Amino acid sequence: MATLAQPSIQFARLAHPAPTAADVREAVLANPGFGTYFTDHMITIDWAEGQGWHNASLGPRGPIALDPAASVLHYAQEIFEGLKAYRLKDGSMALFRPEANAARFNASARRLAMPELPVDVFVSAVRELVGADREWFPSVEGGSLYLRPFMIATEAFLGVRPAKQYKFIVIASPAGNYFKSGAPAVSIWVSDYTRAAPGGTGAAKCGGNYAASLVPTAEAFSRGHDQVLFLDAAEHRWIEELGGMNLFFAFADGSLITPPLTGTILPGITRDSLLSLAREEGLTVREERYSLDQWREDAASGRLIEAFACGTAAVVTPVGKVAGTDGEFVIGSGGPGQLTQKLKARLTAIQRGEEADTHGWVMLLD
Repeated sequence: MATLAQPSIQFARLAHPAPTAADVREAVLANPGFGTYFTDHMITIDWAEGQGWHNASLGPRGPIALDPAASVLHYAQEIFEGLKAYRLKDGSMALFRPEANAARFNASARRLAMPELPVDVFVSAVRELVGADREWFPSVEGGSLYLRPFMIATEAFLGVRPAKQYKFIVIASPAGNYFKSGAPAVSIWVSDYTRAAPGGTGAAKCGGNYAASLVPTAEAFSRGHDQVLFLDAAEHRWIEELGGMNLFFAFADGSLITPPLTGTILPGITRDSLLSLAREEGLTVREERYSLDQWREDAASGRLIEAFACGTAAVVTPVGKVAGTDGEFVIGSGGPGQLTQKLKARLTAIQRGEEADTHGWVMLLD
C-alpha cells in the first residue's frame, strides 16, 4: 500500500449550508452515468506570484467567480487530471496511484508555463474531498468516485505571457460505465484530423487537446462508432491514441505492442500499470510504432488476435472493429479477447483490494 507524508498545507473546512438530501443522492447513485452528477464539496487553492500556494479550503461546490479578462478565457492556460476513488471489499476507500497523477499534472503545468503543485498537496486535496463526499460512492456494479483536479489561470490581463495568478480546484462525480453503447467491444473511426504534432502539447493533459478532438469525435459518433482514432501528424500513418485513451495490440506469439511516448501521446497511468502487469504475465512487451496498414494486415492474417484501449475513465475496453474512409476490418471475433479480460480483471482486482498490491499502487484513505 502507498503512504503519504504530512501535507505541507492545511485546508480550512467551510460548512455546507444545504447539502444534497439523502433520498435525492440515493436516486442519483442508483444510475449515475458518467460525468453528469457532482458531489456536494470541492477543494480550492490559490496561487499568486510572490506568494505561492495559499488559501486552501474544502467547501461547498459552486460557481467560480472570474474576471472577464481572466487569462484562462483568452489564452487557454488550463490543465486537468482524472483519477478514481474505489471502495474496497471491507468497505474502506482507496485511491489508485494518485502520486502518478500528481507527477503528470506537474508535467502538464511545466508545458503550459503554470506553477507546479507539490505532490503531497495534490494528494491531500484529493483525500480531503473523498473524505467529505464518501457517501456519494455509487451502488452500481463497477462504480467509483471520479475525481477531477484542475488548474486555471485567473489573472485579469490581456497579453500573451504566463499569468501571475492561478486557482487549483478538485471536484468529484459518482461514476458508472463510461461507454453508453453496452457493446462487448467498441468500434472506432480513423480520423483524417490530427490530435497532436511533434513539439506540441500532445503529452500534456490540457483542455485544448480535447477541444480539438471534438469535431472528429462527433464524426465518429455520427457514423455509429464509439471512439475516434488519431494517426501521427507527419505521415498520417502511425497509430497514436484514441480521443482520450491509449491503445494496445496483442499478438498470437504472446507479444504486446503499444505506441511509444514520443511527446505526442498522453502518458496514461492505466497504460503504465498494464505494461507492468503484462510483463508479470510473461508477455513480450514492446513500445514501438505500429501502422494502420500493419494493423489491418495483421488482423486479416490472424497474427493480431486482440486490441484494447485503456484509460482512467473506461479502464480497459476491447476494440472489436476499425473503420475509415478506405474500409473497415474486425479484430479477432469482434468481441473481448482472453488477454484483454485477464489484464482488466487483474487491474480492477488490485484497484478494489481483491488482489495483493505488490507495486504499492493503492493508497488507503481510512
